[in-house]
Amino acid sequence: MPELPEVETVARTLRELVVGKRVREVEVRLPKIVKRPADPAAFAAQLAGQTVRGTGRRGKYLKVFFDDVVLVSHMRMEGRYTLCASDDPKEPHTHVVFRFADGTELRYRDTRQFGTMHLFPRGAEEHAPPLSVLGPEPLDPAFTEEDFAARLRARRTRLKALLLDQTFLAGLGNIYVDEALFGAGLHPERPAHTLTADEAVRLYHSIRQTLMRGIARGGASVRTYRNGKGEMGMFQLELDVYGRRGEPCRRCGTPIARIVVAGRGTHLCPSCQA
Repeated sequence: MPELPEVETVARTLRELVVGKRVREVEVRLPKIVKRPADPAAFAAQLAGQTVRGTGRRGKYLKVFFDDVVLVSHMRMEGRYTLCASDDPKEPHTHVVFRFADGTELRYRDTRQFGTMHLFPRGAEEHAPPLSVLGPEPLDPAFTEEDFAARLRARRTRLKALLLDQTFLAGLGNIYVDEALFGAGLHPERPAHTLTADEAVRLYHSIRQTLMRGIARGGASVRTYRNGKGEMGMFQLELDVYGRRGEPCRRCGTPIARIVVAGRGTHLCPSCQA
């Protein structure tokens, strides 16, 4: 958390808030957040004087485009970006502050301190880790049913573990994998290569529909997620299985079960996903 829909929502809200703003200076208060360049002072120096030109996303990574460079940021479990006035009190665990020439600040707060920031020349970010190792984008029109089915046939991994693998498919995490598998009526422990052609197509569309629903609802604020405006997502109100252990399945009434797959808590309907 955040997963693809939450990162997409953050990218869209930051696009409204910070595009056109010029960076006056950057304060790195927790050096380990910055992974590239290795020297946080160099990171800050490269951003000084740059203007924000746009935002984007790749998998679970946020991209912020400047004149000459692009910031690639992973928010991990608890990371959050918030636009503030310069005189607003800083919340605890504020680790990086982007100060703009207009007196506003984009602050990155991360209670768990697991987030990362990489800075690349514009256009180079897709050709080096962390982005170069990611699998296809599930919402990319170029990623077809046939592509997905072929990738599934080549793997014997259980579906839950495989869909969590960012090198197989980018952007899915625990919440959206559980929801997509429920939507497709597939058990999370099913080996990927055993899916029929129809089942693979069903899963392909369930993944896409689940992600698009999540984006439309601004993501899921199951824990601490907020968008760039500090607003909660609403998709958690529509979850079918995730976090609903013991509650009746919305389709058949069977109590939702929780098992552990690949070390992750996994929610399913024992009847609909037999």
